[in-house]
Amino acid sequence: VHLEESGGGFVQSVGSLRLSCFASGLTFMSYDMAWFRQVPGKERKFVAAITWNGVTQYDEASVKGRFTISRDNRKDTVYLQMNSLRSEDTAVYYCAANTGGDWDTSNVDSWGRGTQVTVSS
Repeated sequence: VHLEESGGGFVQSVGSLRLSCFASGLTFMSYDMAWFRQVPGKERKFVAAITWNGVTQYDEASVKGRFTISRDNRKDTVYLQMNSLRSEDTAVYYCAANTGGDWDTSNVDSWGRGTQVTVSS
């Protein structure tokens, strides 16, 4: 299984970015997909997830109303649209794949290598 993130970069506060994660080596529709993020010295944290058939969940406290997760099963790709970005959104964003529906980090089946998002205030 290989997950390849793209779309990270540098953006000013209140700007937008869209992250993409292309999955290969797996039957994409058999997997739920998610995004996590991590800052240096802190644990990796859940951001958003989407089931194979499009049911979504979010870490409401941190991204409510600003981030949207989606997927295109024809392209084996999951997306994270991030709007109204804040400096506290600065992190490495990781794509994750899972068959079990449990997004505890210890239960994730596969991780991407991550893409850096930096938001200037």
